[in-house]
Amino acid sequence: MNKPSSLHLVLITMLTTATMTLMSQATGNNVHPLILIPGNGGNQLEARLDRDYKPSSVWCSSWLYPTRKKSDGWFRLWFDAAVLFSPFTKCFNERMMLYYDADLDDYQNAPGVQTRVSHFGSTKSLLYLNPRLRDATSYMSHLVKALEKGCGYVNDQTILGAPYDFRYGLAGSGHSTRVASQYLQDLKQLVEKASSENNGKPVILLSHSLGGLFVLHFLNRSSPLWRRKYIKHFVALAAPWGGTVEQMRTFASGNTLGVPFVNPLLVRPQQRRSESNQWLLPHSKVFHDRTKPLVVTPRVNYTAYEMDMFLEDIGFSEGVVPYKTRVLPLTEEMVTPGVPVTCIYGKGVDTPEIKYGDGDGTVNLASLAALELVHEVDSLKTVEIGGVSHTSILKDEMALKEIVEQIKILNSGLAKSRRARTVN
Repeated sequence: MNKPSSLHLVLITMLTTATMTLMSQATGNNVHPLILIPGNGGNQLEARLDRDYKPSSVWCSSWLYPTRKKSDGWFRLWFDAAVLFSPFTKCFNERMMLYYDADLDDYQNAPGVQTRVSHFGSTKSLLYLNPRLRDATSYMSHLVKALEKGCGYVNDQTILGAPYDFRYGLAGSGHSTRVASQYLQDLKQLVEKASSENNGKPVILLSHSLGGLFVLHFLNRSSPLWRRKYIKHFVALAAPWGGTVEQMRTFASGNTLGVPFVNPLLVRPQQRRSESNQWLLPHSKVFHDRTKPLVVTPRVNYTAYEMDMFLEDIGFSEGVVPYKTRVLPLTEEMVTPGVPVTCIYGKGVDTPEIKYGDGDGTVNLASLAALELVHEVDSLKTVEIGGVSHTSILKDEMALKEIVEQIKILNSGLAKSRRARTVN
């Protein structure tokens, strides 16, 4: 028997590749394009230092830290494993810091620190917070794989990513939010591009945590005509609609976000000055009972109505004015997404209150289930998953199965509004 010639082998390889590509495209054409919007700390950030940067110590000198830079000076700011070492933790803190400029009525980076979000429009920045530490910093990689396998999505073709500088937030009407407002513009263009490149199909927006608040206001600030043309559905995973009591602990004591060996007090300054962190403080619309304090101390107790006093008493008086003038008006707005919404979240996990209560370990159940309470929603479906935490909802096998099932329903056109469904 004659062996196949080199030409035959090349033709067979080309035919196989073309067939697989067509099959992939055919599968992808059966789905609505999907855009992922991450949560707080849910994508990579890069930084570059210029001449205005003044290091607080020799450890923070640009020639010493970071050790790995690109040729144009950009380096990984989040997540960088060097944060584990105390001297470099302080450098990380000062480079992540935001400052409120009262004259501009807006937040900005520390002097001499430039930042950027890489790979906007791709999932690359969301899969792993540090590609060199994939196992330790996996974020949306499991979710993307589940959507590819279970729904036929094609990464960076029918499933895209919308990373952002999660330190910045939005503010009430009349206040400047240069960075976050630009992000909403970029997101709008990405939605239109995704729809155009997928036969004009409207887009599914799938958010996690803080990303849900951005999507909510993004939709509210878009016209009804635009929403009808470009948005199929909004799926919110573990969204803190009414803030979270855990955030008060972050402001008081700092939060290592699960990173080992880090002293939370070393990162507390930049966490307090993060504009989006103030947005996540508990709202009185959800935590409205004045007889049930959220924080108890020997001297005074604090409810959601005393948040300004709480900030003052923990030594963060500079945050009081921005909170009262920018954040409170934002949280008090009645926002309408104007599209069908599905909320998926975990419950049955101990979550900080005065004593531990129900929730997903980070966000209280009252806040997770509060979308309809604090905003106007025409079509809402909720899915509660027992025993799934705030971050494991992106990795847990049962949670991923449920998310995939909901996306399948949306792509089949069979989605209907249902008040609640619990998965155990």
